[in-house]
Amino acid sequence: MKINFLKSVALLGFVILSAISCQDDDNNDPNKVNADIDFTTHSKIPAFVYAMSGFEDLKISTLITSADVLPESPTFVYGAQPDGAGIMRNPNGEGYIMITNHEIVQSVSRVYLDKTFKPVKGDYLVDAIGGLTRLCSATLATPEIHGFGPIFLTAGESGQESMVHGINPLGSSADKSKTDRVLPALGKASMENAVPLPKEAYPGKTVILIGEDQSYAPSHVSAGQLIMYMSTTGDLSNGKLYALKRTDGNQVETSITLNNSYPVSFVEIPNAKNLTGAVINTTVNSLGAIRFSRVEDVDYRKGSASNNREVYFTATGQSPDYNTPVEGYTMWGRVYKLKMDANDPLKGTLELAVEGDSTPGTGIINPDNLCVTENYVYIQEDGDSYYTNAKHDSYIWQYNIGTKQNKPWLNMNHKRTDVAWNDLYNQTGQMKFGSWEFGAMQDISDIIGVPDTFTVNIHPHTWQSDKFKNADGSGVSDIKEGGQTVIIRNAQR
Repeated sequence: MKINFLKSVALLGFVILSAISCQDDDNNDPNKVNADIDFTTHSKIPAFVYAMSGFEDLKISTLITSADVLPESPTFVYGAQPDGAGIMRNPNGEGYIMITNHEIVQSVSRVYLDKTFKPVKGDYLVDAIGGLTRLCSATLATPEIHGFGPIFLTAGESGQESMVHGINPLGSSADKSKTDRVLPALGKASMENAVPLPKEAYPGKTVILIGEDQSYAPSHVSAGQLIMYMSTTGDLSNGKLYALKRTDGNQVETSITLNNSYPVSFVEIPNAKNLTGAVINTTVNSLGAIRFSRVEDVDYRKGSASNNREVYFTATGQSPDYNTPVEGYTMWGRVYKLKMDANDPLKGTLELAVEGDSTPGTGIINPDNLCVTENYVYIQEDGDSYYTNAKHDSYIWQYNIGTKQNKPWLNMNHKRTDVAWNDLYNQTGQMKFGSWEFGAMQDISDIIGVPDTFTVNIHPHTWQSDKFKNADGSGVSDIKEGGQTVIIRNAQR
């Protein structure tokens, strides 16, 4: 992706909402409501989630599923495992555009919605050939928020040579098989998301935080890093790459404990643009970077520039035998808080915000995606590690930044004892705790003009049909899972 393209698009001044990172600066009038929006469910598929106790005022509707037929593109199939996503106003007409990763299909779909927010047309910007690797979380960078774009930054996650792609959300679907849209300057690693901070956080700079899922370690251990790319605003080709380390050099994740703060810094990975992922993985450890148990998502707090420098990220956790922790690493998962220095993005302090290992099986289980608002961190669980002592299905948790309370907010609606339901949505018969997982959650309030409104992506792995195969048209994938995106209203921000 050439920088002159980014700058030229930025001049158009599109009004766009950011993506998985829930990028929303909350600057619009909270009392303004867009009367055109209609939340009537147009899908025949019910929402696969329900509100937890204490959050009964949530209103949930289905936006789109793999089974839905869109009137202007009846052959389009919304693919399996919708994960990272972004929504923007359509600059070429009325309505909106939703860009979505489909992780296991290695593709990126584009759905057009009319002014009422009804899906009417769809195509693919990236297919499995162009995707190269699994595409997990993502962020839609915009001129209004980040100072460059629009560009959909989608992270590749299929091994240490994977890269971040830079996709034009307004590009041609004829280019979906192109493989030259990767961004080598952002490094090579098994990545999960690439999240640029708002332009106010560090004026004149682009600072992108990248979650790295698996770095150099013994074959049975996944040891990831928090990586930073930094450049002048909008330059995605000539910046430098860094990894997070404690200033005392301690690399052990579990030496970080609750109610403590640790000075940290980002240390440069020299010449990273020209290194293989294997060399980068070795280098970050020789530099003393903290070895986290799979960094799967990153997001920043919304509001002021000071808030924007408060970053949260997950360590999903691991247990090779589904029962025993790996020494030095979280098993059940964690959420960290990084407070970045106001004057120097290479310095900061690190805290443990949420600890799953202190409540094994009942607290957070394999936290994956994050959506951070001004006052809350919404923690979406992966959950499909099938730990022996897991006691609940995949949740979304609501963590109150001010009070530090963490409450289950949303749950999967499995209906295990409902025979008719299972005949429709559980073709594989595998209904362990965590059989379904969450993808992106994003705050769409300001972009559609309806306060306290979010979308949530769902991976209902056991819902399968031959009709869902080859969703991206590449002929590469025979995946027949379905996917769903729902709208959640009355969500606290």
